[in-house]
Amino acid sequence: MTRKTFTLFDPTLAVPAIAESFRKLNPAVQWRNPVMFVVYIGSILTTILWVQALGGQGEAPTGFILAVALWLWFTVLFANFAEALAEGRSKAQAASLRGLKKETWAKKLYEPHINAKWQMIPATDLRKGDVILVAAQEFIPADGEVIEGVASVDESAITGESAPVIRESGGDFSSVTGGTRVLSDWIIARVTVNPGETFVDRMIAMVENAKRQKTPNEIALTILLVALTIVFLAVTVTLLPYSLFSVDVAQSGTPVSITVLIALLVCLIPTTIAGLLSAIGVAGMSRMMQANVIATSGRAVEAAGDVDVLLLDKTGTITLGNRQASTFLPADGITEAELADAAQLASLADETPEGRSIVVLAKQRFKLRERDIHALDAHFVHFTAQTRMSGVNLGERQIRKGAAEAIKAFVEAEGGHFPKSVSGKVDDVARRGSTPLVVAESAGGKVRVLGVIELKDIVKGGIKERFAELRQMGIKTVMVTGDNRVTAAAIAAEAGVDDFLAEATPEAKLKLIRQYQTEGRLVAMTGDGTNDAPALAQADVAVAMNTGTQAAKEAGNMVDLDSNPTKLIEVVETGKQMLMTRGSLTTFSIANDIAKYFAIIPAAFVSTYPQLSALNVMGLASPSSAILSAVIFNALIIVFLIPLALKGVKYRPLGAATLLRQNLAVYGLGGIVAPFLGIKLIDVLIAAAGLA
Repeated sequence: MTRKTFTLFDPTLAVPAIAESFRKLNPAVQWRNPVMFVVYIGSILTTILWVQALGGQGEAPTGFILAVALWLWFTVLFANFAEALAEGRSKAQAASLRGLKKETWAKKLYEPHINAKWQMIPATDLRKGDVILVAAQEFIPADGEVIEGVASVDESAITGESAPVIRESGGDFSSVTGGTRVLSDWIIARVTVNPGETFVDRMIAMVENAKRQKTPNEIALTILLVALTIVFLAVTVTLLPYSLFSVDVAQSGTPVSITVLIALLVCLIPTTIAGLLSAIGVAGMSRMMQANVIATSGRAVEAAGDVDVLLLDKTGTITLGNRQASTFLPADGITEAELADAAQLASLADETPEGRSIVVLAKQRFKLRERDIHALDAHFVHFTAQTRMSGVNLGERQIRKGAAEAIKAFVEAEGGHFPKSVSGKVDDVARRGSTPLVVAESAGGKVRVLGVIELKDIVKGGIKERFAELRQMGIKTVMVTGDNRVTAAAIAAEAGVDDFLAEATPEAKLKLIRQYQTEGRLVAMTGDGTNDAPALAQADVAVAMNTGTQAAKEAGNMVDLDSNPTKLIEVVETGKQMLMTRGSLTTFSIANDIAKYFAIIPAAFVSTYPQLSALNVMGLASPSSAILSAVIFNALIIVFLIPLALKGVKYRPLGAATLLRQNLAVYGLGGIVAPFLGIKLIDVLIAAAGLA
């Protein structure tokens, strides 16, 4: 899938967002954000007061009331704009996804085999359980599981990767997605979804956030903001009778006006974070989408930010996945060259990465190349799950390579003896975290164990540093592998993970996740197979691979379109970034209220209490200018913070205590200083223009 990067003021997003800002003025929409709803009501009241002032019944100068009313409406519109802009990015991404849906026809089979009769029907008529045939150069009409055949499939429309993938019946690579195209051969698949429930349909629904619910942290913050708003509302309401009473007793001064009280309330309540809160949540899901990860809900993204345990597969995540031959370890009485020669002969027909690496290592070490197989009359023996070894027969000479147990059984069956020294080398290799392959030959009734090939599982470069960063953030990393404990321990030590689960089974993974959860921890993991589904369903953040089975994708709450297991770390970082952004903007919002208190409170009540003029520490031109400057700053700061809300605070792999100190230093102190400067600048401009 082609991903587009959207800039803040991209006309394709900004213009529709402006129109949407006005549509969101519907009271039913505004009510969803209680804090901004108070500003919305204040805007309506000041507008009514302005209309009254036009009729000669104004409690304050008509121009002043109009200016306050306009800027209160701007405050509401700017908050709407922030949310609409975030939603617009998601809608644009959803529009590109809709392009994947094609009107296709399907060959519906009456029986699940290649020679069965079939009927051509529209793809929209397919139902769950139907069986379809898809041949080369045809589009797959619906999501399904391959039940027969094997084919090369172009999934670039979904993943953005041009390289085709193999889909075949059985195993973890049997899932196919509607809208992708078969390049070669054919497959028979059983449809697993009904119309409107396909993977692409679910992607569109996820991206559009049609069912976006507030996350637990967002709900908690909203409750706090509402509580603060209620407190300030109660305080503001009581100020009017106090003002009236003071003027009546002192027989001097004028009571505070309703317009000024509304302006005071709007500046006191946390409008900045309230106006950006929804945009932060939507933008978090949008950033996931830009990383080619589909999150089923905002809850999943937020949970990723709270994760403190990561379960990571060894192969493909921590290691490169392709074991490479690194060393020849000959048995007693055998030269390294003899071992390399036999190992290369046994591997010439082995097309696995391990087999090819053995051939290459023998070439590099002993210049063994250009072997004439036909002249040798070679008959290759391929690997099977039963024998667990492979090799070559050269006349009477039989060369075999494989697991130590399998070669030991072969040697003993031929009447030979498996040397203890070779067993020691096998154990040494395993302790180093590598995989030992033993080579033996039988010729003329004599059986010899030639030695051991060390296959090293290469740990990815930089992965140890990534784990160190996660550790700084308080996240525990756990490697999950099917290797034995000795091998797993060695690789875990090299990679720098905190713990490991060896000889992992679906039951063992599920048990481990539940164990961490009972300790109050949040667990994240990746998976692609049906056997991963129980653990994915149990994990708090479960990233299913797009290449995996349908069961895995349904069990997870995120789907990685790139099918890259290391994406789990990026998912956690994105979740952390969303939480950091929300925390930073909340700190800034609360801190900048301090400056607004110094600006607006003395100005609001100086007519009642002249002594309050001593608190005009900013030297603002006049009470009306001070009030208007605070209201204008309160509106404009939302606009200036929209880019930060959408892009997110820069992620830093630091501990919670360090992040808190930096947050207070940057956004706390900045939230105090910025309003002093901003309000003073606006006041100077208003005074220069003679507006107040």
